Amino acid sequence: MDLQTERREQLEPRPLLNEPGLTIGDILVLADLHLGIEHELSLSGINIPSQIEQRIDRALRYLEITDAQRVLLLGDVKHSIGRTSVLERNDVPQFLRSVADCAHVDIVPGNHDGGIEYLIPRDTRFGIKIYSSKGCRISDIGLVHGHTWPSAELFACSNVILGHNHPIVRLADSLGYVSSKPVWIRTHFIESILRERYPELNGYADPRVIIMPAFNELVGGIAFNETTYDTLLGPLFNHHVILLEEAQAYLLDGAYLGTVDQLRLLAPERRKSRRDRQSEKASKI
Repeated sequence: MDLQTERREQLEPRPLLNEPGLTIGDILVLADLHLGIEHELSLSGINIPSQIEQRIDRALRYLEITDAQRVLLLGDVKHSIGRTSVLERNDVPQFLRSVADCAHVDIVPGNHDGGIEYLIPRDTRFGIKIYSSKGCRISDIGLVHGHTWPSAELFACSNVILGHNHPIVRLADSLGYVSSKPVWIRTHFIESILRERYPELNGYADPRVIIMPAFNELVGGIAFNETTYDTLLGPLFNHHVILLEEAQAYLLDGAYLGTVDQLRLLAPERRKSRRDRQSEKASKI
């Protein structure tokens, strides 16, 4: 369960500037790669050639700028659920082989990763290891994709890092212009609800929760300032275990946007409703 590192001291997750990845010591963490999504898009009439070379180049660039010695893929390495497309049979091994020729690779499977073990290339310079979907630890930091209940031991960590929801925010200005931006979400668990699921929870450390933006920009995302517990993904949200309204959103450049509750005021529908009320009020004057 514990992913060994050379340094066992307290480590701090450090997001890459302007990129959807982070480092923990000398380990690079990426979430939600969704390799092979181009196949599904083509079935909807959106024809985009495979972007695997660009994905590989970006991952290797991250390795170079961070000098990371290991890469942890935090779920949804492949895109299809319940099957493996022809594109994935090519793109997933190609990506994994290219990265594993430069660094050790660890995979914490997500809900899209059924059958990922059959796509693992064996002819690499460094190894590729698959962990439990319930998560793993790097020193004092827990990592899990987020589509299933984590191992109880992760709640004794200082930080728990999740993927799965591809967080974005949707904002509208006073003229109605709408923009969507990928974000980092930082929040905490609600201990009382968590203990209902884990009644014998020992060593609870009130960890900070970090939800990672998706590595693959084609997957879209869930606008945290337009959603509720019931529409977010995974049991931690479905059972209201994660503090939502007070969750903090940060752009990839590190700029703090505000809490989810504050950002709801800038959501397009809220802005539109306010403009409609103002127009109606003006028409009565």
